[in-house]
Amino acid sequence: MKKTTMAPEDDDEVVIIVGAGPSGLAMAGSLTRLSIPYVILEREDCFASLWKKYSYDRLHFHLRKQFCELPHMPFPSSFPQYIPKSLFLQYLNDYVSHFQIRPVYRRTVESASYDGASRRWRVKARISSSSSSSKNNNNNDINNKGSINMEEYSGGFLVVATGETADPFVPEIKGLDGFPGEILHSTQFKSGKEFRNKQVLVVGSGNSGMEIALDLTNHAAKASLLVRSPVHFLSRGMVYLALILLKHLPCKMVDSVLVMLSKLVYGDLTKYGIERPTEGPFYMKVKYGKYPVIDVGTYEKIKTGEIQVLPAEIENIKDSVVLLKNGMSYQFDAIIFCTGFKRSTHLWLKGDDYLLNDDGIPKPSYPNHWRGRNNLYCVGLSRRGFYGAKEDAQNIANNIKSFISSA
Repeated sequence: MKKTTMAPEDDDEVVIIVGAGPSGLAMAGSLTRLSIPYVILEREDCFASLWKKYSYDRLHFHLRKQFCELPHMPFPSSFPQYIPKSLFLQYLNDYVSHFQIRPVYRRTVESASYDGASRRWRVKARISSSSSSSKNNNNNDINNKGSINMEEYSGGFLVVATGETADPFVPEIKGLDGFPGEILHSTQFKSGKEFRNKQVLVVGSGNSGMEIALDLTNHAAKASLLVRSPVHFLSRGMVYLALILLKHLPCKMVDSVLVMLSKLVYGDLTKYGIERPTEGPFYMKVKYGKYPVIDVGTYEKIKTGEIQVLPAEIENIKDSVVLLKNGMSYQFDAIIFCTGFKRSTHLWLKGDDYLLNDDGIPKPSYPNHWRGRNNLYCVGLSRRGFYGAKEDAQNIANNIKSFISSA
């Protein structure tokens, strides 16, 4: 085991950040501003790997830019209201350069435990000579070829910044292994142009599923969208209105306004095979982490029949035929799973029975979700997007600063 010193000799004041996605970068920027030493560990070979390596080409923010900036560095005024992936990556590069953030790459945390005697966190990380490609490994058991060894880090504070979208999830389906066509998770999809004239099944009706189905159709593929549960359809304008109203009105009232507007704009969705939930869109987002669909053109494709909605679960797959639980069957050339992510924090974070649950989501309710015991924190897990991560990072940095100052 190689013990690594990445900071001053007195590591009581050192913060260990796990994850160099936008949340981890926000944390690093906030600590740098307060001159607090830290080390940031990242299992991939770059920062913001989900954006750099595992997102589709047409990706844009669904929220206006003022709700998506990281702490202490606004977006340039020249950027559009809804920022595309390319400009966001440019912004992140500038953010890393401005705050001189230097993540330690290819470090997969194996364990993190608090040593009560020394009052420090001990973090063991596995080093690999190649990228973990963990976004495409569903069981998170990353077995890399090449040389692998271990390092140990020590610090007075630990911040979990591994994000809500950590490990891609694909459900177990009978017969999937025998499907002769292409099988992808949304993290592997780039553009619909690769599927021209093909029959493609998109499994999942969240924002990724809706946008990927739209992109497929725009590139002359025939997309079928498997909608397994009720969803809210909202426009970008509705969401912007809601974020303004939530500053002054309770969530329940704002949800009532949104549902009314959605019915006026989108009408009766049941005739297209889509049910509306009985609970409000923002209530569901906070309680279950289920985001409303922010429509950027998919609704019109569904309405015209260019995107076929299949309102049923998959029973099994035989060769290239997918049999649904409603008895219908369809033949496809490819299947794209937009079925979300799981978190594996519980596999490596030891001794925490207060802050995070087994799914890696905070147990304490907002706004007290970011601070645990023994100087354990989490950033970007409040289900409030970049805006929530920005708040978390600033709160944590200020709390650590006050702790150090009073010591």
